[in-house]
Amino acid sequence: MTFQLSEITPMSSTLFFVVSKLVWFLIRPETIVLLFFGAGLLALYKHRIRPARWLLGIPFVFLVMLSVFPLGDFVLRPLELSYARNPETPGIDGIIVLGGAEDIGLSALWEQPVTNQAGERFLTAIALAHRHPNAKLLFSGGSGKLRGSGSPKINVARSIFLSAGIAPDRLVTENLSRNTAENARFSRDLLGSQETGTWVLVTSAFHMRRAVASFCTAGWQNLIPWPTDYRSGELIDRIGWNLASNLENLNTGAKEWLGIHVYRFTGRSVSTYMKGCPRPL
Repeated sequence: MTFQLSEITPMSSTLFFVVSKLVWFLIRPETIVLLFFGAGLLALYKHRIRPARWLLGIPFVFLVMLSVFPLGDFVLRPLELSYARNPETPGIDGIIVLGGAEDIGLSALWEQPVTNQAGERFLTAIALAHRHPNAKLLFSGGSGKLRGSGSPKINVARSIFLSAGIAPDRLVTENLSRNTAENARFSRDLLGSQETGTWVLVTSAFHMRRAVASFCTAGWQNLIPWPTDYRSGELIDRIGWNLASNLENLNTGAKEWLGIHVYRFTGRSVSTYMKGCPRPL
């Protein structure tokens, strides 16, 4: 069963948000690895040596391979190739940058804006805003945590944009959204009739396919996808010993592919081949 956008009520949206967080916590790659190790130790405790060898050996081999080879690139790269890099942006009316690049904790601790690995979202949005001085700049991002508010994200984003010379009257901020579907819906509701025209959508390259589909489903038209924050690279250059980075990329890619399919099943995004929606390459 699928849900149309009009059927997504605030209660169902909140339930979806909570369930999605809990499910991802249970099925993320490192959780599965830990479950294998736990089962292996339990088998050893019960003197079941043969099953223990398999339960401990499989995750060990996987972690060694992941330490040496950038396995996450194989799931990230198809996502990052979905839309063209550095597209033409003639006569745009606005720029949308999705939240997720702010490090709220460190920003509060050090009393200055701190970004995470996705900081290129801000750099790209600032560059486009200076290139198109008459375009509005909309930042959309609330709290992606089970508990918390989006206001700190807004404060960090505004501080970054204002310090980069963006005029305050050009900024539009939306701080209630907790996921990509809500980014699209709440931003459109916030802008109202101002949403018409051509808008550039800025987010991480791996996230662009789901973001475009979500915005099209919410009724946005004439979007220009501007992917940034690329994570994958040339395989030969990335072979080495880097478990932490490779695991992070694998997590990111796996979560995004899962999100794409879940969004389609629940009606939060539709095919990017719908009329007026930018098609992936």
